[in-house]
Amino acid sequence: MVNTAGGVTGGDAFSLTARAGENSSLSLTTQAAERAYRAQPGQTAKIRNRLCVDRGARLDWLPQETILYDGCALNRSLRVEMAEQARLLLVEPLIFGRSAMGEVLRNSYFMDKIEVRRRGTPLFLDAMTLQGDITAHMASPHIAAGADAMALLVYVSPDAVAQLDPVRKMLPETAGASLIHADLLTLRILASDGYALRQSLVPILRHLTNQALPRSWMT
Repeated sequence: MVNTAGGVTGGDAFSLTARAGENSSLSLTTQAAERAYRAQPGQTAKIRNRLCVDRGARLDWLPQETILYDGCALNRSLRVEMAEQARLLLVEPLIFGRSAMGEVLRNSYFMDKIEVRRRGTPLFLDAMTLQGDITAHMASPHIAAGADAMALLVYVSPDAVAQLDPVRKMLPETAGASLIHADLLTLRILASDGYALRQSLVPILRHLTNQALPRSWMT
């Protein structure tokens, strides 16, 4: 996908709709990390993504990281509609400022909502709102203990049960995986920075896709 790459700022609005047709396989990624830049007061950028996975199809949603900058204002949503016997691998990596640049998020806004539904029935719902001094919020030992990067992964497939133990063995101490339903595996990873996040995430993605990741992930 040709994402903005140059960065999203207040007042921008982007949307994407994609469908994996019956018995097909579709893999989607971005050519670069997404960047949420400083917004003007009162302006919020919006990103709306909608995916459909038809009967017997598989869709891999593999965007590269979204990087939040100080002063950003971003409202993002991802909705996935799945048919029976459809499969899904979804990952959303997120970086809270560029740690190598010493950047901190003192006055930022980020709202994110992810919905996965099967024939209209909720299968997985996740929502997060971060506002104000995000760096201080993430520094709390009861929240993220200072982690500057995070990823959410959702795997919907008949072999989700069999994947739980192998995936857990690949996780760092700052991560966890749960089997929500017999065919629904989720995990969340916290990391010190984007590089450490990729070191943990890439082997898991390779394992669950059983193939090489898109070349843009290797740059």
